[in-house]
Amino acid sequence: MAERKINPVLKQVLELGPTLVFFAIYMWIKDESYAIAGTEYSGFIVAAVVLVPLLLASIAALWWLTGTLSRMQIFVAFMVVFFGGLTAWFNDESFFKMKTTIVYGTFALILGAGLMRGTSLLQWVMAEALPMKPEGWMILTRRLALMFAALAIANEAIWRTQSTELWVKLETFGMPVALFLFLMANFAMLQTHMDEPPEDKP
Repeated sequence: MAERKINPVLKQVLELGPTLVFFAIYMWIKDESYAIAGTEYSGFIVAAVVLVPLLLASIAALWWLTGTLSRMQIFVAFMVVFFGGLTAWFNDESFFKMKTTIVYGTFALILGAGLMRGTSLLQWVMAEALPMKPEGWMILTRRLALMFAALAIANEAIWRTQSTELWVKLETFGMPVALFLFLMANFAMLQTHMDEPPEDKP
């Protein structure tokens, strides 16, 4: 099924909104604790649990409006639901924090597995949106696999050694911005590998 186009601003709101709401809720209740069914939960765990239905609602809205979902969206949604559930069940913040390590680590392993077979899985996912020569895709895939691995290691080090508040800020803003800047810098450096659009013949 072909993807239906929607307003790009609305798409960004649906994709980024749940994470920003999680951040806002956490900052609002970070110092509070809540007794639910006889168990004491920290503000972080409450915010993490609230994120789950918000994310599912945004994913459902994207699917309803566009008629399709990417594999990445489905995978991230599954991870949030699974680790959010573990966080609430065991009343342990570490499950939700290690989710980011596993997501980035999985992306690194998937891209790395493709490279070991001499193929770029990134090209398979993004070729229609970004016309680039095969050698360019291989370069970008190698670099992105290393970037995902670095983010996984960084997340693991941060949540184990730093405060929850710092982790939330870096999870919400620091790591996504670092990944965005990394991609923009690489797209600029790989301009020579871009496919030229075909010229219109008279």
